Amino acid sequence: MDRNRKEDTQPRDGFTEKLVQLNRTAKVVKGGRRFSFSALTVVGDHQGNVGFGFGKANDVTEAIRKSVDKAKRAVVHVPVKNGTLPHEIVGKYKATTVMIKPAVSGSGVIAGGPVRAIMESAGYTDVISKCIGSRNSMNIVRAVFNGAEQLMDAKTVAKNRGKALKDLWG
Repeated sequence: MDRNRKEDTQPRDGFTEKLVQLNRTAKVVKGGRRFSFSALTVVGDHQGNVGFGFGKANDVTEAIRKSVDKAKRAVVHVPVKNGTLPHEIVGKYKATTVMIKPAVSGSGVIAGGPVRAIMESAGYTDVISKCIGSRNSMNIVRAVFNGAEQLMDAKTVAKNRGKALKDLWG
């Protein structure tokens, strides 16, 4: 089985599942090696709802199923404006920093593995990203979701400033 394999399936509930990382660990016991698996998945509906999950089990399919279930329970909503972000964000988690910037229409998702999976699942079509520091997939995913918490919708910004939405955008 290829460790860097990405899975993209469309289940019944409208969420797309993407396997970001599948890891195999071995425990040496009296009779030999006992393997267990961990899976990191991202789910999204391509309309601004996205979540991630991490599951462990002795079987690959069970680990993926657990991670998908956890991801569906941890879905957050992110604003999508014309296929891109409303503003630049910087997400940090431990030694990982992820910078994500809005891009011009037609540029596509310019991002590495885990960031690309999250952006595509959320419904972003034009984004530029850069990962600084640790390249651990789990840390990158957590850093992106940390940055996603900072995203503000135009209506929220206008309300906080005490202005109408039309005044902000001209």
